[in-house]
Amino acid sequence: MKTDAPNNSSRRLLGSTVSLGVGAGAIAWLSPEGTGGAGPAKVVDGVSASAYRSVTEAMADAPSWASAAMKLATEGTLVVLGLLLVLVWWMALRRRDVHGVAATVMIGIGTVAAYTVSEAVKVVVHEERPCRVVQGAGAAIAECPVLGDWSFPSNHATLAAGIAVGLAVLRPRLAAVTLPLAVAAALLRVLVGVHYPHDVLAGVILATSVVVAVLLALTPTATRLVTPLLGRLYRTDPGLGSHHGRHRMAAPDQEDKDRADTGPGW
Repeated sequence: MKTDAPNNSSRRLLGSTVSLGVGAGAIAWLSPEGTGGAGPAKVVDGVSASAYRSVTEAMADAPSWASAAMKLATEGTLVVLGLLLVLVWWMALRRRDVHGVAATVMIGIGTVAAYTVSEAVKVVVHEERPCRVVQGAGAAIAECPVLGDWSFPSNHATLAAGIAVGLAVLRPRLAAVTLPLAVAAALLRVLVGVHYPHDVLAGVILATSVVVAVLLALTPTATRLVTPLLGRLYRTDPGLGSHHGRHRMAAPDQEDKDRADTGPGW
């Protein structure tokens, strides 16, 4: 099995660092004023608050079935994306695609890492929910989270974007499915009234920067670690993946030639 050349490893590390730096800068820029003050930050005016007010006013006339569907869809989009990630992992396992197995695991780890960072940012920023502080807005469709469940950034948008972007990078053909699902998951959090637009934008940027950084920096190492484990698995279960006509694991450097739908070098 070939390993990354030193120059390639350096480029991966540089790309990972740049991705994290861009994400951190964007989160800092989007963070509301009032951070670190005596009380929680309350965004009551500006572009994001105005957009939230307009959206919730428009949703006020939505029929009850549409409101119920939107509340269900806020969780349903995450479920669908999670199932897609598991499906891609299982298909890679069945195809004896070591790189694909390792990369899907890294997408999951990167998404969990992004979620953890989003929780840490909430603790620092303390932004109050718009459904509690924006005057003149329509009533939120979803129940307004309890006091202390801070708004910035959106956890739902973070989770959705992490999985969606990771899968789009690994399997570009899936981008037409995963990216619209992530956009829908983010927008729905505004439509049901529990997040500002800048909350969901911050979640998307955070997840993208972390997942891309993890894929760049850790996928080669993960592939090397997974290879002997899968080798033992396939020896134990020779029938696993045999219907694809492969009787050995594909080397990571051969995978892009074997699969037309694989991302470039992830």
